[in-house]
Formats: sequence, C-alpha cells, structure tokens
Amino acid sequence: MPSQPVRIAVADDPRLADYRELKDAAARRRIEADELFVAEGPVAIERMLASGHRPRSVLVSDAKWERMSELLAQIDAPVYVVSVDLLQDIVGFDLHRGAIAAADRRPTPDLDQVLAGARRIAVVEGLNDPENLGAIARSARALGIDALLLDPTCIDPYTRRTVRVSMGEILFLPACRVEAVDWPEAAFDRLARAGFQTWALTPAGEHDIWTLAVPDRVAVALGAEGPGLSRRTLAAATHRVRLPIHPDVDSLNVGAAAAVAFAVVGRGTLHA
Repeated sequence: MPSQPVRIAVADDPRLADYRELKDAAARRRIEADELFVAEGPVAIERMLASGHRPRSVLVSDAKWERMSELLAQIDAPVYVVSVDLLQDIVGFDLHRGAIAAADRRPTPDLDQVLAGARRIAVVEGLNDPENLGAIARSARALGIDALLLDPTCIDPYTRRTVRVSMGEILFLPACRVEAVDWPEAAFDRLARAGFQTWALTPAGEHDIWTLAVPDRVAVALGAEGPGLSRRTLAAATHRVRLPIHPDVDSLNVGAAAAVAFAVVGRGTLHA
C-alpha cells in the first residue's frame, strides 16, 4: 500500500540500520552481505525502482521529500524523512543529494541463464574501482550490452559508488560472477560453445577493432587500470583487440575504452 512519510529525529534510530557506516567497506559487506544494496541520489533511486528491485526503505531530507513525494508515496516500503543536518550525521557524507534508499538484491543468475538471453556481453577482470565499473555499466546499458560477466576478483557490482556512478543503470544488467576454478579457460570455453567470440581489449592487440567484422554474439573483455587483462585471459580469448589511438597518448581510461568498444560492437543494433 502507498507509504506515508515517517519523521525520524535521532541518528541512532534502529530503523536506520541499513544506512550505518556507509563509508566503511568492511562494515558494508557485513551489513549488506548478498542481501541488500544502497542507491544514493534521486536519479539512482528512480532507476532502482524502475529496475524492479524491491525497496526496503528510503531516507530523504525534507526538501527531497517535497520533490519526490509523488514517486515515493506509491512504494510499499517505509519512507523516513529527516532534516538535512541529521541526514549528514547518519550517512557521513554529502554525495547523496538529499535522498538514499536501501533495496533487496535480486538472485544472481548463473552463466547459462546470462548466455541464454544475451548477444553482447561485457567481461571484466580484476576491476576494483567502483567508479570505473559504474562508468562501464552506464555505457553498457546505453550502447546495447546485455549482461556483465565478472571474474572472481572483480568488485561487487552492487557497491554504493558503482550504483551511483552508473546512474542506477547497473541494476538493469544481469551480472554473473565466475568461480575461480573456472576462470578464465572454462568460462571462455563456455562462451565459445554458446556461439560467442571473445574480444580481449589490450593496447598490444594484433587486431584493430575497426577492421574486425562484428559477429552475431560477442563478449568484450576488459582489465583493470594498469595491469590490464591477465596473460591467461588474453590467451583464452578469440581475438586480442586494440583501439587505435594517437601515438603520443599512452592509453585510455578503462571506462572510456569500454564505451568505444561497446559502440563498435553495437553498431547497427541500436535505433533512436
């Protein structure tokens, strides 16, 4: 049934347990586990609701309640309203734009479930910067990527900063994590058996991305800033692919490189 706002006056109110220690990564893993996540800012919250994730609660300042009341009045979850100063005390930072929400995670799909509904996949290895993963997810959604495949060491895609930087778009992407025993050879073999070519993005790639014919099913593999993709992953890929850039420039940020690669493999598949 529609929610009525509940005013809270103290920071240690037990109803706010989902919002504790938001800047402490270890504490958040303990609090969130694989059950919940946090979306901050009106846009990310709107996208979270549109994605079908079930909200647990929403915490807003007085001003943001006035702006978001029509949207939030329809959700079946508590909406807590606090002063802007109290909100700052509760969450410990000021990047939330006056609104923050907690929601239940959806069950993680397995690799077969992901492959069954995808033609374009982003594969990420060793990525531990939440902002880079958020940027990749936002570009992926915009440019026709259907799913994310994560190696065993990649950051949790539901981390608060990743959700925020992706503008909530990561919540629409099915994301599957591969077990260490299957990375990378067994995972890439499974992709091949499902009809995917794997394009490993690397500055030393022998193929210019603009010269390759884009197959019906393709997975673009991206590594972390600095180390890039591992030797085993490069060896397991169908093609090692480079983005041609000006010789005076060492490399692109992985988020920017991902956007270019996604645009290339998505050409002809998106329509305004």
